Amino acid sequence: MIVFTRHLCVVVLASGLFFSCASSVEEEQEAQLQGADTLQSAVFNVGGELFSIPSPILTALLVQESGVPYDRSVISPARAVDAHLTEQARALNLGVYGADLAYVSLFNQTQDAIAYVVAIQRLADKLGLTGAFNPATMNRIKKNIANKDSMTVLVSLAYRGCDAYLKSNLRSDISRLILIGGWVESLHFYLSAFQRQPADALRYRIAEQKKALSSIVKILSTETAPELKHLLLDLSALNAAYEPIEFDYTYIEPTHDSGKKVTYINSTSEVHVSDEQLVMISARLKRIRDTLVNPSPF
Repeated sequence: MIVFTRHLCVVVLASGLFFSCASSVEEEQEAQLQGADTLQSAVFNVGGELFSIPSPILTALLVQESGVPYDRSVISPARAVDAHLTEQARALNLGVYGADLAYVSLFNQTQDAIAYVVAIQRLADKLGLTGAFNPATMNRIKKNIANKDSMTVLVSLAYRGCDAYLKSNLRSDISRLILIGGWVESLHFYLSAFQRQPADALRYRIAEQKKALSSIVKILSTETAPELKHLLLDLSALNAAYEPIEFDYTYIEPTHDSGKKVTYINSTSEVHVSDEQLVMISARLKRIRDTLVNPSPF
């Protein structure tokens, strides 16, 4: 059994700082580019169930920082976009492509990024979600396709905006599948990187998906679509592989820097996870992802 201690040194900044002067759409987006925190895990409320998933940018950044070079074999084939024929398959792969776009953007792979922007728009059109991706944001993505720093923020903004649009238009069924697809692809990136170059940070990120997965299984259990039953079964099997993983949390008083308006969270979290458990998790995740990204999974 391997024990890894992770110190939670989260920096909390005063909110709203960068949004007070924006008057036009473009100015507001500039403010978002300056102020958006793309490195925080996103907390979503789906059907009353709260769960946190790593942002696509955070996932790609941790893979990059682990020293694993860009690997085109780990991304899904954008050229298969038209082969996903059902609403469920399209929604899941919209999430997958979003994670892939974040990955290729952070590694500054311009041609691959263009392919995923096109694939995302095609899937959105097929799902009747043309309005889900803010046109101004999508135009900014096209203009900044070769600008890694802008792309990382814009991709995050686009998907958060999409989630908000879907919920406000009572399309939570699509929203949750997009989130699940993105989560599967993000975990796939973590596992692929860990297999090539094991690192404690990646080990911890893989292990901490236990709670998110439990919430995803709970959310999917309310779905009535027959096409999703086998996905639920596979995710439940993955959830069982995660079950033995244990966490120990130690609270340490946070420290404050009033001059900088910064709060440092100093608590620690310790995870107990074995290599054997990671091998099982990887095998079960691979089965799920293969089903998702291969054409016409349902």
